[in-house]
This record gives sequence, structure tokens and C-alpha cells, in this order.
Amino acid sequence: MENLPPEALTEIAAYFQALSEPTRLQILNLLRQEEHNVGELAQLCGFTAANISRHLTMLTKHGLVARESRGTSAYYRIADESVYELCDLVCGKIARQLQQAAQKHQVFPPAE
Repeated sequence: MENLPPEALTEIAAYFQALSEPTRLQILNLLRQEEHNVGELAQLCGFTAANISRHLTMLTKHGLVARESRGTSAYYRIADESVYELCDLVCGKIARQLQQAAQKHQVFPPAE
């Protein structure tokens, strides 16, 4: 991020903001396996179609998912596979932190 203008930093922050909501991460995880329409995603996530549509709009705006109309339905798929590399990197970091915390707790015996 060295020498980036403020406008670029604003765009980067918006991209990360798109990834900062658990429902959007759930949607991305579901789309990792196969494309889905809004109704399918709503059912799989346990939310309303309107709620899922709002999240998909945000993900589409930032180029993470692509929309394709087929008849009366719109299907969504991943548009930027590199998002999974980023998510895997973050998940690995969090897993290591949790493992270190668990090891730290094992050093101290439980109070009796």
C-alpha cells in the first residue's frame, strides 16, 4: 500500500468493508462451490431474498460476484477468485491466533 493516493485507499477500504459482514462471507462461501440464484442463497443462508439481494448488490459493486440473467431469475457466481486467497490468508491467521491462545491456557492449570 506504499505511496497510494487517498482515493485508492478509499477504494481499498470499501473493498474490505464489503468483506466485513458475516452474511456476505457466507454468500461467498456458498458461491465457491457453485452458482446460485437469490432464492437459493436466501434459503441456504436463512434470510429473506430482499436481504440477500442487498448483500449481492454490494458484492457485485465491488467486483466480487457477477450476475447473469436467465429467464426470470438472476444467477450469481464468483467474479474474482482471488478473494478466496485473501480469505484463506485471514482464516489461517485467525486459526494460528486461536491455537496460540489455547496453548497459553494449557500452560496454566485450572484453578481449583
